[in-house]
Order: sequence, then structure tokens, then C-alpha cells
Amino acid sequence: MTRDQQDRWRLELNEFRREKDDFLRQSPSSPIPREHRRPFKELAYFPPDMHYYFELKLRRAEHPEVVEIQDTGGKMRKFLSWGEFRFEVDGQECVLHAYKSNPREGNLFVPFRDATSGKETYGAGRYMDLYEERDRTNWGWVLDFNLAYNPYCAYSSHYVCPFVPPENWLEVEIRAGEKSYPLAEK
Repeated sequence: MTRDQQDRWRLELNEFRREKDDFLRQSPSSPIPREHRRPFKELAYFPPDMHYYFELKLRRAEHPEVVEIQDTGGKMRKFLSWGEFRFEVDGQECVLHAYKSNPREGNLFVPFRDATSGKETYGAGRYMDLYEERDRTNWGWVLDFNLAYNPYCAYSSHYVCPFVPPENWLEVEIRAGEKSYPLAEK
């Protein structure tokens, strides 16, 4: 990526974060409880870091298997295990599985936990959504941990979210994306 492309990436990321903060603070669809919206200013994020930006091939599953992932409400949700991404962070090889809830949809759901989970980030893990029209390159996909976000259940107990399956628990720290929500319900 050229210097100009990195600068544009950083500007777009910061704009995305501002828009998300505005949505969480002002939208009637915000997952943040009404009583928390007034004291809420902005989410806490790790600084943008290209070290956690990857252009990768998806190792597509020949025959995607149906997997069941439990959610925070105790129910099992069905997903298709669509493939996996392989990459390195600080010299350690990592693998993340990508899922779809419907084979016809173009996006991939990539939930993960890492060594920051429960310390600096939401304990149950974070999510990334990859969209074919945005994240698909000529030869692969863009896996940008700077876009990692907390599920809605991190903001309020009124939401039910899928847990991160054990195959997506990383041993490395992913110091990118959204940090813990400071006004979380205890």
C-alpha cells in the first residue's frame, strides 16, 4: 500500500468511527441504553495500525459444513463454515474461520477472541464483517482488525449475540479495533 493509500485508509477509518459514535449516541436504533446515551461521548479504540491489516486468500471449504454456535441467550444458531484465513501476527501463525448464515449472501462473519479479550476488549470477543463488494480484492479479501467491533450484547443485556467458537480463539494480542465499552452494564 502506498503512503497516499495508507493516509486515505486512515482518514476513512477515522470517519467510520465518528459515524459509528454518532449513530450510537443519537439513533433510535442504537443498542446503547437511553440512560447511557447522555454520558456516552465516543467508543474507545486502539489507534489505527496497518500491522493488523491483511489482504488474504480465503481457503474456501469444498463442502461448507453446518456448525452450531451458542448465543448469549442459550440458543444454538446455525452457520455455514465457509472457509478460513491464515496469517501471521508477531511471528505467530493464526487461523480464523469465516461463516455465513446463508450461502447466497455475499458477506462473511468472522468472530474472534484474542489475548486482549476480558482485559482491554470485550471478554466474549469481537466481530468482523467482510463484504464481497467492499473487501474482495482481485486475489483475496481484506481482513482489517482495525474494523473489529463489539457485538450489541457488549452495550446492553437486552441483546443476544453468538459466542465466538473455540476455533477462533487467538493466542496473540490483536491491539486493533474497538476496545471495551466503558459504560457496560455490570
